Amino acid sequence: MPAGAQKDVQRWRREANAAELVALAPHVVLVSGSSLPAMVQATRTVPIVFAFAVDPVGSGLIESLSRPGGNVTGFLLFEYDLCAKWLELLKEIAPGVSRVAVLRDPTAIAGIGQFAVIQSVARSVGVEVRPLNLRDAAETERAVTAFASSSNGGLIVAGTALASVQRNLIIELAAHHRLPAVYFDRLFVTNGGLISYGAGFGDGWRRATDYVDRILKGERPADMPVQAPTKYDLVLNLKTAKALGLTIPPAVLTRVDEVIE
Repeated sequence: MPAGAQKDVQRWRREANAAELVALAPHVVLVSGSSLPAMVQATRTVPIVFAFAVDPVGSGLIESLSRPGGNVTGFLLFEYDLCAKWLELLKEIAPGVSRVAVLRDPTAIAGIGQFAVIQSVARSVGVEVRPLNLRDAAETERAVTAFASSSNGGLIVAGTALASVQRNLIIELAAHHRLPAVYFDRLFVTNGGLISYGAGFGDGWRRATDYVDRILKGERPADMPVQAPTKYDLVLNLKTAKALGLTIPPAVLTRVDEVIE
């Protein structure tokens, strides 16, 4: 099935599930970032708490981070400034990289925004960046393979639900083409990816349950600010680093929160 058709089916399912859930008249709904647009479309009255999202303001789902308004509030997966650090980290651990591909979802505002931040710092670290669009698995494989046909390449995997769906494929492609890669979530690293820098999904779920509790006790989502993560973790897979022939600088090793061996 073409990628566009797959996304249409997924969107239809989310919308149907959201409508079914609203029909049950819940007191509050807890959702992931990928399900948030469908829930907002389904109801403007039932309180909604999202556990992680990248750009709910840019996506038109809330009015502002400090005062979201309406019936929606929650937690960010990360702030856009973090995207620049992915590129700086990649250059730090693989200084020979001069070309970087950014795997992003071109249909999502967050995917466009993440690439823009990365591109804004590319010149300062001496690399050329280009977007690679995540679509279906076959297109992702073709795009990464074509990029890897030239030397001195590296990879950044931007935060998107589609990247998580294609996680194993992306890790395999990075290993096969010997591309140093930085990921937005530790699950890529525990499954064989090189390094990640991000808050992870668990933190958002834990903090979101506190918001659910507060809403059930009478607080209004409109008055509850959308919050950014309080901590980002640096996770490194030493086995993958050795397979790529990388010597991780001591300055990076001292900052690592978790090592996979």
